[in-house]
Amino acid sequence: MVRPYALVRGRTKPAGEMLDVISMVYSLRRSVPDPADLEPEHLAVIRLCRNPASVADLASALDLPLGVIRILLADLRDRGLVGIRRPRPERLTDIGLLRQVADGLRRL
Repeated sequence: MVRPYALVRGRTKPAGEMLDVISMVYSLRRSVPDPADLEPEHLAVIRLCRNPASVADLASALDLPLGVIRILLADLRDRGLVGIRRPRPERLTDIGLLRQVADGLRRL
């Protein structure tokens, strides 16, 4: 088992802009990059991002801390392998949308 901080070589903050947990991440390439250039966790993230996924969903799916996922995503973004759509602030204050989210969470 590899410790999470070893996966990101001891880094504690991602390069560039901070990623929100509800930011949507998607793969920019349909083909898998050369595995020799990336860690297995990077490849797993790319595989999961064939369909857009939130930062939180990726952390959950890979069972990794949110901080580690953010750093892995920043690495992939810097290499041009994933794109990131940040939430639009005006939609986050829509009361109807917030009620729908709360109702969905209650049903879980």
